[in-house]
Amino acid sequence: MILAIDIGNTNTVIGGCKDGKILFRETLSTAHTATTLEYAALIRTAFELNGEDHRSIEGGIISSVVPSLTLTVKEAVRRLTGITPMVVGPGIKTGLSIMIDNPAQLGSSMVVNAAAGIKNYPLPLIIIDMGTATTLSVIDGKGSHIGGMIVPGLRVSLDSLVTKASQLPRIALEPPKRIIGRNTVECLKSGVLYGCAGMIDGLISRINGEMGEVCTAVATGDAAGAVVPLCKSTIIIDDDLPLKGLMIIYDKNK
Repeated sequence: MILAIDIGNTNTVIGGCKDGKILFRETLSTAHTATTLEYAALIRTAFELNGEDHRSIEGGIISSVVPSLTLTVKEAVRRLTGITPMVVGPGIKTGLSIMIDNPAQLGSSMVVNAAAGIKNYPLPLIIIDMGTATTLSVIDGKGSHIGGMIVPGLRVSLDSLVTKASQLPRIALEPPKRIIGRNTVECLKSGVLYGCAGMIDGLISRINGEMGEVCTAVATGDAAGAVVPLCKSTIIIDDDLPLKGLMIIYDKNK
């Protein structure tokens, strides 16, 4: 079995993969101050809860946008399994052609998502990753990453709003009953969720216009399940996209 870990600013995804299939996926809060021992325990617990034995791990790969945690999690995997995992970064083969001004600036999460998107979906492609930030990556018809967009994430925007406005309550990201809210909570839900959905629709439309063709749109990330159903655009939700990308890169480098 291969252990795949995607470390984000807010959440970390742990997956167990075998023979090209994802056996399980668990999401946990990214603990920025957790120790090597604590992460080793979290990984072991994820395996146990899914009826898998961590001693069956034969290899591992990590993608991280939190540099301060990369070595901590890498060492946690080594202590738990005796294996030193790959880390997506310089020197790792990705098979991805990156056409932006400075390819080294492309975050590992975008690299991993792009690798998975190119293999699994028709090109050209827009990949929407809805995490701490909402990122849009554009892959052209030749499979090259040509650029994208970064906007504040849904939860970041909501947290900022309720922190700055003392009379606004914290809300669950549940679909509103109606677009026109009739109380504060309904207004917040409608504004935040439909506002984000409208933004995604608008950005997809503008990208398609600049590309001169309709791109396949694929969404992943924590907020995708709440927002994408409210969009008017046709968008595929793929929660496993980062793990698929990690496995593709692992296979290229093993």
